[in-house]
Amino acid sequence: MDYTPSELMAVSGARELQDRQVVAVGVGLPMVASLLAKRTHAPNMAILFEIGVIDSEPIHTGVGLADPRVWYRAKYLSSFVDILGTLLHRGRVDVGFLGGLEVDRYGNLNTTLVGDPKGKFRHMVGSGGANDIASCARKTIYIMRHEERKLRETISFITSPGYIEGGESRAKAGLVGGPSRVITDKAIFGFHPVTKRMSILSVHPENTIEDVVATMGFEPHIPEQVPFTEPPRPDQLKLIREEIDPERMYIG
Repeated sequence: MDYTPSELMAVSGARELQDRQVVAVGVGLPMVASLLAKRTHAPNMAILFEIGVIDSEPIHTGVGLADPRVWYRAKYLSSFVDILGTLLHRGRVDVGFLGGLEVDRYGNLNTTLVGDPKGKFRHMVGSGGANDIASCARKTIYIMRHEERKLRETISFITSPGYIEGGESRAKAGLVGGPSRVITDKAIFGFHPVTKRMSILSVHPENTIEDVVATMGFEPHIPEQVPFTEPPRPDQLKLIREEIDPERMYIG
């Protein structure tokens, strides 16, 4: 391959975004994917960072959303209250784009702590705006590494709700939207329209369905026909490598 798994993940994430959408974006590959979409097919998409930055033009991927280099030429500088309250809680955000530590078959996401069978726990970054984004955006996209310890039957902690227990659980909890995609370095998943269980949509080149399922902690829904994921175009790779993340901060 003339591209890396991380580059394919970023391009796949960018393809899920549309022009004129309002997108709340987390740090890391969600940022790379969103900036790629805005510089290619979605120039009128509005990118929100939870700290209050709207539609910036980063001069560097930065070391986090609090890095001022990420705020360059922002259309508006506000606060957590405006992003999470005025916009998210009022239903004004079309897409939430997040990374995570663990996810289960119903798209419940953990970014708070990880545990082991001996009962030891390690605390991580926590929610930040992730719970608000996953609860209030019209749909949510997750992007994360494909490992059995990350795609788990039971996650250590539910930081951000997916479809909770499947079926109508999310609606009964009074939540709108829900996860629409989980993008990993082996495959792209959606969610079954009835059961809300994770379902394989495509498998990345040089992987097989068997490879994908063998490295998961649960068995996803597998349709009869599963295509390969479309590889990145040369112009997309050029933008990522030369303009969006030239120091490979998040692409690796």
